[in-house]
Amino acid sequence: MSNREPANLGDILERVLDRGVVIAGDIRVNLLDIELLTIKLRLLIASVDTARELGIDWWERDPFLSGRDRELVEENRRLRRRLSAVEGRAVEGHPVEGRGVEGREEVGG
Repeated sequence: MSNREPANLGDILERVLDRGVVIAGDIRVNLLDIELLTIKLRLLIASVDTARELGIDWWERDPFLSGRDRELVEENRRLRRRLSAVEGRAVEGHPVEGRGVEGREEVGG
């Protein structure tokens, strides 16, 4: 007989998040020995602190999770407008001036 008390859901969740759990599996769909589809599943369940200890912190650099997606969308709009303007001048036969990333004239050319 064990002297251990039954663990409640909170204790189990705390242990899982503290240590982490990895679930891995592959799903393959074959038809007449021809592989049609392979899905590789890799799932890590851990706390943020445990993930960081393991070197996993992709959510901090992901623009859509860190809030930088709005900046990227706006930068994309600005670049598309600049490209359209440059293409418009080239089509009209006007010389196209080189511009740097910051919008300053480039030297040389």
